[in-house]
Amino acid sequence: MSTAPASTASPFQPSSLPDDAVELGRFTDAWGIKGWVRIQPHSADTRALFESSEWFLLPPEARFGKGFSAFSGPVRVAVADIKVHADGIVARLEGSNDRNLAESLKGVRIHVARSAFPPAEEGEYYWVDLIGLEVVNREGVHLGVVRDLLPTGPTSVLVMEYTEHVDGADKTAERMIPFVAAYIDDVDLKARRIIADWQTDY
Repeated sequence: MSTAPASTASPFQPSSLPDDAVELGRFTDAWGIKGWVRIQPHSADTRALFESSEWFLLPPEARFGKGFSAFSGPVRVAVADIKVHADGIVARLEGSNDRNLAESLKGVRIHVARSAFPPAEEGEYYWVDLIGLEVVNREGVHLGVVRDLLPTGPTSVLVMEYTEHVDGADKTAERMIPFVAAYIDDVDLKARRIIADWQTDY
């Protein structure tokens, strides 16, 4: 009498990347021996990672994934578990039960459809929705365009790029504004504009 072989179905289902996919982080290493992986999130705001039941994965860029062979294009995976560990975030995918598979995923990029993000609380915003917004002050003076958000403990800082004229030439410069109510008057996502109580010489 023979026993049916254990299922070897791949956890990776070939899938196109959603049009509104947002890259939220990447796998950095295996964790433990049961298929868990460590995650390096791109933002301090990890709600979408924790509340999405499926992720879309892309192979690592060439400089990170030399010899990568787990999959060749976009794939969809189901998230079995995700939790905060003492030194970061770890997760396990459905069908991933051994360390070898987890180790093969180093550098893989994690995406979630923006439409699948849980609703933001009143007065809160996802970092991805702030990227690219114009920032002006109360007088309507252009302060820059949001390029990034820098987490600094309990608050974040808007990192903006703007153009300044120096020695007869245009130069790209950087300006930072704490993203707190004391300095941010209004965030209008539809108009793609942030109004801040800030001056160009601060």
